[in-house]
Amino acid sequence: MPATAQQLILASGSIYRRRLLERLQIPFSWCAPDISELRQSDEPPHLMAERLSLSKATTCSNQYSDALIIGSDQVAVLNDQILGKPKTAEKAFEQLSLCSEKTVQFLTGLCLLDSATGKHQSTVIPFHVTFRQLSSDEITRYIEKDQPLDCAGSFKWESLGISLFESLSGDDPTALEGLPLITLSKMLRIYGLQLP
Repeated sequence: MPATAQQLILASGSIYRRRLLERLQIPFSWCAPDISELRQSDEPPHLMAERLSLSKATTCSNQYSDALIIGSDQVAVLNDQILGKPKTAEKAFEQLSLCSEKTVQFLTGLCLLDSATGKHQSTVIPFHVTFRQLSSDEITRYIEKDQPLDCAGSFKWESLGISLFESLSGDDPTALEGLPLITLSKMLRIYGLQLP
């Protein structure tokens, strides 16, 4: 298939996702979709991640009639409890205390929507993070230094957050940061984008 002439749009206001997509060295624009990210009644976490990634892409498709639109959403799960973005230091402390010596599953939904046809590809990429035993002092120091208040699970693994872990497990480390570039690259190649 020949290379697409369609514009590439990242359906996200996240600076982290924009930085990740910049790694592929292809031109793109971004649009911040305004959607509710609340979990639906009895919704399994992996379906929530997939639904929200498609919803973000679909919402931005209203502004772009002939584009490839990337939607992505991450759900952090500990014993079926969803760990959202903490927004406050107190909530971050609470989340990290819960995670001490436990494994958290991160489910990153990814969708590539062709707004010209309405067709899309979507999937959910799992990644597991096992935390070491964390003392209250360590958690407090970490939050003060890294300020992870806008991150699901209350850490930045690409920064000082790596010091909180016992181990990481998954096929694509960029999924943990919020945009699975290995899978996204496969999706984009279907449309003829040359990577690298």
